[in-house]
Amino acid sequence: MGSDLFGSFAEATCASFVICSTSPSFYFNPAAIYYPLLLSGLSLVVCIFVTFIATIASNVDTFEKVQDTLKWQLILSTIFIIPALYLAAHLSLPSEIIGLSPNPASPFHAWICTVIGLVSGVIIGFVTEYYTSHSYSPVRTVVEACRTGAATNVIYGLALGQKSSIIPTICIATSIISTYTLLGNWGICLAALGMLSNLSLGLTIDAYGPVSDNAGGIAEMSNLGEETRRRTDALDAAGNTTAAIGKGFAIGSAGLVSLSLYGAFLYRSAGPNQIHKITNVDLTDPIVLSSLLIGAMLPYAFSALCMEAVGSAAYEMVLEVRRQLRENPAIRNNTAKPDHNACVAIATKASLG
Repeated sequence: MGSDLFGSFAEATCASFVICSTSPSFYFNPAAIYYPLLLSGLSLVVCIFVTFIATIASNVDTFEKVQDTLKWQLILSTIFIIPALYLAAHLSLPSEIIGLSPNPASPFHAWICTVIGLVSGVIIGFVTEYYTSHSYSPVRTVVEACRTGAATNVIYGLALGQKSSIIPTICIATSIISTYTLLGNWGICLAALGMLSNLSLGLTIDAYGPVSDNAGGIAEMSNLGEETRRRTDALDAAGNTTAAIGKGFAIGSAGLVSLSLYGAFLYRSAGPNQIHKITNVDLTDPIVLSSLLIGAMLPYAFSALCMEAVGSAAYEMVLEVRRQLRENPAIRNNTAKPDHNACVAIATKASLG
C-alpha cells in the first residue's frame, strides 16, 4: 500500500504542476509552483514532531494502549498539520490566483482545499477502521453470524463490505464539489495533497502490523514460547486494526487523484477557457462527477440493507431451528413434529419489517 500512496502523491503533485502552469498568477511567481513540495515538507516535520512527542509523553504499558496511542498520533498530526498547511500557502502562493476558477482566489482558498482533503481523509480512515475493527459492532455482528453457519456469515460479510462504501463516497463527492467551487481542478489536486499530507505517519502506522507479524513468525520459528507469541499476536492485532486507517486514506486519495489527472489532461490539451464551454456530459463538472460516484454507490447501499435484513431473518431462523432440535430431539427421527408456526412467524415478521 505504501507504493500506492506514494504514487498517488506523485500523481497529484504532477497534476498540480500542469494546472498551475496555465494560470497567469504563477508566471510572475514561479516559486508558487513548488507549493506542493513545501506542503509535504512542512507536513513531514509535523509528523516527526508528533512522533517524538508521543514517544516521550505516552506510557504504553498494556496491549490495549498500543492501538489508542497509534490513533492519537494520527489525530494530533492532523490537528498540527492544519496550521502548517496555512503557513505553506501564505509563504509560497501569490496574493491573488486567477485563471483557475471563475472568480479570483487567494492562498486562503488553497488552504481551505487542503484542509477539506485532510479532514475527509481522516473521516474515511476512521470509517474504514470502524467497519474492520473487532472493537466495534459491525465486525462483532459478523462474528455472531459465524455461529450459525457459512451462509449467514457470507450474507453479513457482503452486506458489511457494501455498506462501508456509503460514507467514504459521500466524503469524496463533497470534497470534489467544495474544492472545485473554490479553485477548480487545482482545488481537487490540493484536496488530494491535503489528504496525503500526513502520509509519513500513516505509513508508519500501517507498517506496524506487518513488522509485528514478522516478529511473531520469527518468535515461533525460534521456539521462544507461547508467551512471546501471545505478545506479538496482540501487537499484530493492534497494527492490523490501525492499518485500516491507512487503507482509507489510499481509497480517498485514489479517487481525487484520478480526477486531478483527468483535469490536468484537459487543461493541457484544450486549455482552461475551452473546458467550461463543453455542452455535452462534462466530467469536469463536479456535480456530474459527484452524482456519478453517489449513483454508483446507491446499488451497494440498498443491496447492503436488503442483505442485512435477509441475514437477520436467517440468523433468527437458524437459532429457532436449533432451539427446537435441542429441546425436542425426537424431531430428528420424525417421531415428533416441529413447531412450524414459530418459523413462519419469524419469516413473516422479517418480511414485513
